[in-house]
Amino acid sequence: MALPSLSPEQRQAALEQAAVARKRRAEIKKELKAGLMKLSEVLELAKSDEIVAKLRVSALLESMPGIGTAKTRAIMDRTNISPTRRVGGLGQNQRRALVELFG
Repeated sequence: MALPSLSPEQRQAALEQAAVARKRRAEIKKELKAGLMKLSEVLELAKSDEIVAKLRVSALLESMPGIGTAKTRAIMDRTNISPTRRVGGLGQNQRRALVELFG
């Protein structure tokens, strides 16, 4: 699939939109790490917020206090979540399993 050719204005708008999305995802991870937001709240937010829905589950879990790469892999294996899965693509059972693990 070839990339569409964009005008300079369209390209600039797309770059700005991408920057906003990155900043929003970083804020979510920061709030989760600081304990200002719960994992269950992020999972619920992903249902209505496309930016949050596109966040990788592995990045989300790694942003939690005390959870690193190894624990993230173990959690994702235990809950049958693919390493490339995004929050918006989680199934009902996967969401439930994560909520049960983290309260």
